[in-house]
Amino acid sequence: MLKFTSRDRETPSKREPDARRRDFDEIYARYAADVAETQAARCSQCGVPFCQDHCPLGNDIPDWLKLVAEGRMKEAYEVSAATNNMPEICGRICPQDRLCEGSCVIEQSGHGTVTIGAVEQYITETAWDEGWVEPIRPSRERDESIGIIGAGPAGLSAAEQLRRSGFQVKIYDRYDRIGGLMVYGIPNFKLDKHVVQRRAERLKEGGVAFRMGFEVGRDATLSELRERHEAILIATGVYKARTVSCPGAGSKGVVAALDYLTASNRKGLGDDVADFDSGALNAQGKSVVVVGGGDTAMDCVRTAVRQGATGVACLYRRDRKNMPGSAREVSHAEEEGVRFEWLAAPKAILGDADKASGVRAMRMELGAPDASGRRAPVEVAGSATDHRADLVILALGFEPEDLPAMFGEPGLQVTARGTLRVKPGTLETSLSRVYAAGDIVRGASLVVWAIKDGRDAAAAIAKKLNARAAASSDKARAG
Repeated sequence: MLKFTSRDRETPSKREPDARRRDFDEIYARYAADVAETQAARCSQCGVPFCQDHCPLGNDIPDWLKLVAEGRMKEAYEVSAATNNMPEICGRICPQDRLCEGSCVIEQSGHGTVTIGAVEQYITETAWDEGWVEPIRPSRERDESIGIIGAGPAGLSAAEQLRRSGFQVKIYDRYDRIGGLMVYGIPNFKLDKHVVQRRAERLKEGGVAFRMGFEVGRDATLSELRERHEAILIATGVYKARTVSCPGAGSKGVVAALDYLTASNRKGLGDDVADFDSGALNAQGKSVVVVGGGDTAMDCVRTAVRQGATGVACLYRRDRKNMPGSAREVSHAEEEGVRFEWLAAPKAILGDADKASGVRAMRMELGAPDASGRRAPVEVAGSATDHRADLVILALGFEPEDLPAMFGEPGLQVTARGTLRVKPGTLETSLSRVYAAGDIVRGASLVVWAIKDGRDAAAAIAKKLNARAAASSDKARAG
């Protein structure tokens, strides 16, 4: 260990931008074993590991780095998998520059961070290759049944934890494939779909049941599901797209980011997608403007490049330093030819109702901090500029749907933001035996946070049912 003074940071080899623009394949190769071991050996083995403190899952990062450096790969996998249900997914899509790697001590000393995400991915890919990732095999089966609404990262991680404890688990999801936004919202060049699909197959092999194409409120109310299961976990995520309030926002050619990404991902999966084939959700041959500065916006601009757009621009109302998306993703987008307009916000969509032709944007400057503590963007008078656009993609974030109305359950309490209200510590909602986890509780966030919330909810459900089972057993003995 401690080789950071003699070994430079080395990321996995990255495909050249010209090659990346022509397909949707992942852009990074996998580490060779010797490179992975060398990079893991750069870890300084801090007494207080800030990388672990800044990982939402509290992953034992220094421990599995040490094991990789020593060539003890199976043990490294076991340590990694102990705290994370999807380490190879987090290794690909977590914004490590804002989390573990951004807190690496050797990065602060100027030596360049340990490549934690790439090593994490390498560990679990090696485990899959070697057959170390086994189906879930509970030590004993239990009669209690848990229903989970949502087959995204929070629901899947909770299902795995509960199934390990022997509970009978059934997941309900309105879509036709398992994975939620990991399948339909994240492009293949960041997360190849087979990576998600093999996790889903492992859960099926371990006894988790799935009911796809199932809408709560249409196929059964929440109340009816509560009668079928001892506990319910709501892990639906947030899907309601935010929009802009400006003239022309309703014109044809102005689309929501998730609609656009879903169409692209479905096409890549071999589905018939009428709106893609018609060109409504296809950037080929078009000038594209994406509005937004988060990771979803980066997914959109990079997808448009691969679809053959003639030009792609991204408008963001704050500066580069204050954008919410990963700096790494911005760098990838720039390499691939995306033009960024910082401190720019849409004032109007140009064209007419039948066809958008551009975006009129105003230059912004950062004023006093707002309620969140970030400096609020303020419009600069007389600074309008026009940007040509045949396709305008709005990537402004997501809000919760009205679940009490959708689920036919007015007693399901929500916060002022529309997220589900839960009890701290247990994640139980206002309804007894109904829990919630992931974005539907915290708002649009990261996959790694959804995994953590799913694990926490599963632990709370298991604790409650274990206490109930113990009380029942005590009562039976006393009788």
